[in-house]
Amino acid sequence: MAGTLATLERNLITYKRNWRASVFSSFVLPLLFIISIGIGVGRYVGTVNGWDYLSFIVPGVLAAGAFQTAHGESTFAVMSDFKWSRAYHAMRATPLRIGHMIGGWQLYIQIRVFIGSAIFLAVSALFGAVHSPWVLVTPLVCALLALAVGAPVSAFAASLNSQSYFPLLTRFVVIPATLFSGVFFPVTQLPTLVLPLAYASPLWHAVELCRAAMLGTEPLWPAPAHVGYLLLIAAAGLVWANRAYSKRLKD
Repeated sequence: MAGTLATLERNLITYKRNWRASVFSSFVLPLLFIISIGIGVGRYVGTVNGWDYLSFIVPGVLAAGAFQTAHGESTFAVMSDFKWSRAYHAMRATPLRIGHMIGGWQLYIQIRVFIGSAIFLAVSALFGAVHSPWVLVTPLVCALLALAVGAPVSAFAASLNSQSYFPLLTRFVVIPATLFSGVFFPVTQLPTLVLPLAYASPLWHAVELCRAAMLGTEPLWPAPAHVGYLLLIAAAGLVWANRAYSKRLKD
């Protein structure tokens, strides 16, 4: 555990020097979504499932922000520490183990997401988009989503020698997942053949949990099923990351 915390401390110190670069994507962009889409477009949309569009969309934007933060922090940053700065190679020369490196990085991402989610919720409450005390669990849901996304994407990044694959990941996975995981409209409106793809997305499960918590409603699936799916994806991602990191550091 001490090694994981030491890695986490290193990541937090690095972020302390560069935090201004993440302000727009982590805080300003979600706020613009609330104003432009939740309030602006919401005037024309009306209600969705009995809720005003702002209240419907805010939980989705919250989860999507965590999804995109976890993805962003698990691509170039991970490759950089392997290929350019070789920080992971330097860590390997110390008593730190592979698990410490992975754990410290994933904890850093979860802390980033947790704090960002809490701030976003505070702003959302000012707009009247919070309707249940269960809203307090949504930062934990976002942190779990961050692990379910960050672990496999970090493993993917550790397996690559070229950053040219990252735009493909964004174009064919991140953007479609954001558009068709229930963030902007219920997935039940999708064609039947496409529904399994939506259900396979970790983002959809987090959106369902966040929406149920913020509105005080029941998710489409039982909550334990959503949580279990996210835990399963996170565990598989951590196993993959351990193998990818180990192989990369042997090269």
